[in-house]
Amino acid sequence: MSSTARGAGRPGWSLAVVLIALVVASPVLAVAAYALGQGGLRMPGGVAEMVATTLALLLLVAAGTAVLGTGLAWLVTAYEFPLRWVLSWLLVLPLAMPAYILGFVFLSTFDYAGPVQGALRSVLGDDLGALPVRSLGGAVVVLVLTLYPYVYLLTRAAFLELAPTAYDAARTLGASRARAFRTVLLPLARPSLAAGLALVTMEVLTDFATVQYFNVRTVSVGVYLTWKGTYDVGSAISLAVLVLVFAVAVLAAERALRGRARYHQKGGRGRGLERRRLTGWRAAAATAAGLGVVGAAFALPVLRLLTWAVSALRDDAGAVVDERFVDNLTSSLVVAAIAAVVCVLVSLTISHSLRLGGGPLVRGAAQVTTFGYAVPGAVVGIGVLAVFAGADRALVALGVEGGTGLLATGSVLGILVAYVVRFTAPAYQAVEASFSRVSPSISASAMTLGAGPGRLLRQVHLPLARPGVAVAATLVLIDAVKELPLVLMLRPFGFTTLSVWVYELASENFWERAALPALLIVAVAVVPVVLTFRATGTRRPDAAAPGGAAAPSALSGSLPPAPGQVSTTLTLDQGRSGTPGRMEQ
Repeated sequence: MSSTARGAGRPGWSLAVVLIALVVASPVLAVAAYALGQGGLRMPGGVAEMVATTLALLLLVAAGTAVLGTGLAWLVTAYEFPLRWVLSWLLVLPLAMPAYILGFVFLSTFDYAGPVQGALRSVLGDDLGALPVRSLGGAVVVLVLTLYPYVYLLTRAAFLELAPTAYDAARTLGASRARAFRTVLLPLARPSLAAGLALVTMEVLTDFATVQYFNVRTVSVGVYLTWKGTYDVGSAISLAVLVLVFAVAVLAAERALRGRARYHQKGGRGRGLERRRLTGWRAAAATAAGLGVVGAAFALPVLRLLTWAVSALRDDAGAVVDERFVDNLTSSLVVAAIAAVVCVLVSLTISHSLRLGGGPLVRGAAQVTTFGYAVPGAVVGIGVLAVFAGADRALVALGVEGGTGLLATGSVLGILVAYVVRFTAPAYQAVEASFSRVSPSISASAMTLGAGPGRLLRQVHLPLARPGVAVAATLVLIDAVKELPLVLMLRPFGFTTLSVWVYELASENFWERAALPALLIVAVAVVPVVLTFRATGTRRPDAAAPGGAAAPSALSGSLPPAPGQVSTTLTLDQGRSGTPGRMEQ
């Protein structure tokens, strides 16, 4: 593409990308500016306990997901047992179960009035007392069951792609399978494990509905309660700064855990490990372990929701599917659809501007637009409020009577801005992936023939990138329907979505009435889970590489960040002329 052609209309597109980056970065910048402007952090009471609780929750959930996710990934890649291939797919499904939904199903089952403690009291007597279900331990169990698939997906992909040379060498030297796994394979999969744990901890930082069910007060819960309880913006922003510090620490820990090591696959994709066939009680135990996890994290909760929904509809269908249900469903879909359209338009603008030539400024701004996905929801929510508060003060100073009025808290505009900040990253990843497959010579030819940037986008880039646009819209739509913290913080009076309605009904122990909207959310969330699993490979490794021969394709996999919070790229480089891997420091 000639420089003349690239330059036609480029300044306008470049300016648009820079403005988008400023909008995405504005919540974090506003939080920092507000904190500095008030002369330092103004912490509410009990902040030390909130910090300690947040640390404990992060560490326990990270440890639990690391053990469960890595263990299950190792089980389905290193051993052959009944239902292994089916389980390798089913073990991803808990990713479609939002933690706040599994949380209230868990409480209804194991709390004092639930069937489990009722059965125990009938056997052991009333002296048993109440078990401490509403506790940090209960929250950890629920979060581990819903978040372990992040670690499972990434470590399983790493194990599948590894060339078995190093593992075979360790076994030849007398190491047991467990020791070879612990000392050889696990270090090679360390980048994937670190990326999975980063996703998990960012999700834990964002969550506050689940931990509220279990009476666990984290820093994110503190931001919400401080804002909704006292409308003390200064204290809420001070707590949001703490949440941001936690997020930065998580990303730094992920980098430190990954280290400076780089792994590159030589000679194509590894053929994976040769699976050992389990027989007898070992095969039964492996199958039972996989089915047990899927049952506890997805199948049984869905079955319980179905039972509740059918029971509620049978008792009084009009009270379940009433005008409020229709209004809340409509609100969810309308807001999600608008957010999807805006995020897709923003992503097309960024990708098209980069294809026009861009420059260091545009490339840097494009990277900033993906930043919002790694920022916890509490920070984005309070940051959007701070932005509107600053705009209000600026308008008043300019003589506009009333400023922005109730623009932020009296309409859905604040929610839409927060959605664009949060969900531009997955939309951009999907659109950019399609743009990358369009040959630059096609764009150059169109520009040489006289097509301007606008016409090039409408008649060339957009038709060719249509699959990526469809995926981007789907991912944003689903993420927006599931979103809870941002809506709770920014919604105007009387505005309710399905996720908020489920949260409110569950908080008041109306389990049966919450079942139908919860099932709708889970059904919608299954779509990106399937997309993610397909992106990480659904083929049977043994079918793809018969006889254990290495497939000829290079390994450089990129996991869409839609269900998670951070885009991750896995690149393995292992073996040079048969040597067991190379580590570059």
